[in-house]
Amino acid sequence: MLKEAIWPVVRRPGTWPEAVRLALSVRRRGGMGPGEDYVRWRTSTAYGSPDAEIDPDDLIALLRWRRRQRSIVR
Repeated sequence: MLKEAIWPVVRRPGTWPEAVRLALSVRRRGGMGPGEDYVRWRTSTAYGSPDAEIDPDDLIALLRWRRRQRSIVR
């Protein structure tokens, strides 16, 4: 589910720093990535189903939004 959404990030090096920040901010304790419960909760709130596929365009938009928000706060 999340793995397919990662490839557009890999192909856009400009999104890498924010993708790393996001991954670190949502990682499970002792883990390297987000927990399955977190991903299911996020897909439920975003798409209405915990089993929904993450739209790669939505992930890119989220990363760009986070980057813009970070620049506003500074």
